[in-house]
Order: sequence, then C-alpha cells, then structure tokens
Amino acid sequence: MTQPTQAPPRRKLSDIFSPDEIAALTARSDLMGWRAVLFTWGVIALCFVALARWPHPLTWLLAIAVLGGRQLSLAILMHDASHGTLFRSRRLNDLVGDYACGSAIGVDLRRYRRHHLQHHVKTGTPDDTDLSLAAPFPTTPASLARKLLRDVAGISGLKRELGLLLMNAGVLRWTVASDIERLPQQGRRWRDRLRDLVRNGWKYYLFQALLLGVLAATGHAWLYLAWLTAYLTTYSLYMRIRSMAEHGCTERSTDMLRNTRTTRAGLLARATVAPLRVNYHIEHHLMPAVPYFRLQATHRLLRARGLCAEPPDYLDVLALMCKPAP
Repeated sequence: MTQPTQAPPRRKLSDIFSPDEIAALTARSDLMGWRAVLFTWGVIALCFVALARWPHPLTWLLAIAVLGGRQLSLAILMHDASHGTLFRSRRLNDLVGDYACGSAIGVDLRRYRRHHLQHHVKTGTPDDTDLSLAAPFPTTPASLARKLLRDVAGISGLKRELGLLLMNAGVLRWTVASDIERLPQQGRRWRDRLRDLVRNGWKYYLFQALLLGVLAATGHAWLYLAWLTAYLTTYSLYMRIRSMAEHGCTERSTDMLRNTRTTRAGLLARATVAPLRVNYHIEHHLMPAVPYFRLQATHRLLRARGLCAEPPDYLDVLALMCKPAP
C-alpha cells in the first residue's frame, strides 16, 4: 500500500450517478440471489458426483481447484448478504447468508457484518479493520512465493482453523484479517472457553457434521476429504489473491476510486479468485448497495465517465505485488 496522502473530499454519489441510475443499480432480486446460491451449491454437488463416479488423481486435483472457488463463492454470498444485497428482505439475507453460506466456511454473518462495515467506513485509513491484509505489499518475489506455497500446502488453512478455534473460544479477538489480538483471560476457566466455543461456533461445526453425514449416507464419506482439502488449500490461495487484488498496493486515502482496485477477470478467474463479480471492487466500495449482478453495469458507467481506467488482470496484480517499495 502506498504512503498516506492528503484526503480529498469524499465523493458524493449524486455527483456521479443520477437518482434514476442509483435506483436502477441498487435494485435487488430474489431470483438472482437464489440463482447464485443454488448455482454455487450445484457446482459443489457436481464435484462430489464427479469424484464418486471417476475417483482418479486428475479428477481429485480438478475437484479441489473447483471446490476452493465455490467455497470462496460461499464467502462472497455471505459478504453480499451482510450488505443486504443478496435478497430483497433483511430476514432472507440473514438466514441464507448465515446458515447456507457463512456456516459452511466458519464465518458468522453478524460478527462479520460488524467487522466488514467498519472496513468500508475506514478504508485506506489506519483504522481500516482489513489493513493488515494489504500492509505486507509490495513484497519481494521470494516472499510472495512463500506465502502462496504456504496456502497451497495447507499451512495457511491450518493456521486459519486454529485462529477460528481460539476466536470462537474467546481467546482471540474476532477478525477476518491477519492481525492477532489476544483477549484478557483473567478469571476465565476452560469451561468458560468451551461454552464460548460452542456458542460461537455451533453453526460451523453442525454444518460440517451434516455435510459429512449426507456424504456418508450416499456411501461416499471419503468425499468430505475433498471438501476439507480444498478448504485448507485452494480456498486459502484464492482468498489471498482476491485480497491482494482488492487493496494491495493501492493509495492510502479516503478516495474510493483510488484506495480500492477493480481487476479484469476471465473465465478461469471467475471460477477461482473472482466469483460473483467480486473483481468489481471499486464499484462495490463506491456503492455497497449494488447487488453482484449489477456491478459490471456500474463499472461501464464509471468507464464512460472517465472515472475508472482499464483494470489490470490478476497476473498484472501479482506482478504489482512484487515491485519493490519506493
């Protein structure tokens, strides 16, 4: 991330879009919400079917690659629900976003919403709750390679699982960023930590048990290993690349068109690191009320008005993360 600059006045949406355009761009759709949720879970189911039908090492590798992208898709669905853009009603956003999406990847929607909305309010400032995700960049090629290798090897995933366990137990402050803050433990006993672990993590642990139970009922309990392997490896890899693209090496200011990055995504990127148009991140920060399926239209309007340049692709972003700091 570049050095802090003098903060320009915060941009007003009314200076960029007309009232009719804002109303059209922020219109939500239950149909599109269900389509995204069912498509994500449909692809996951097809991965399990393919592995059960053709249990070959190449099928396994392909399934791990695809499952990690769909796990990221579940994270994005939960993210959109936290903004209230996945469905038209707050109740449906909370129920589906939490139980059908967030619980599958260990993220509680309500806790995430408190954390993430602070990120939107404080983007590019020292109080940004996600600042630690972008702070290490730019870095050396060797350092970036080590980070990516840790993701692929499952080391990052195991550390994330340990962190989730300690956060649910009330030992660490809850976050989806990489900064760690230990909470005071004076007067707390193991039963207190166990109680918090159950209270904060029951949806995640119940979901994993249900998934394993469903797979076991089909006679293929071993397929859960594919889900777990993807969660610990490709999901971690895709999350890191997505995070780097969104805020790595961007301007540290309050200008939403400069403290965030939109990235060009082809078919492969959309299947892995950029599901559900999450690559349109400038547009999302500029107007968080825009649902995923209208972000591309928002991008076209910004381009037409000269407010957004041709975005880089993900290979460009990886190269940018390796540039030496000035």
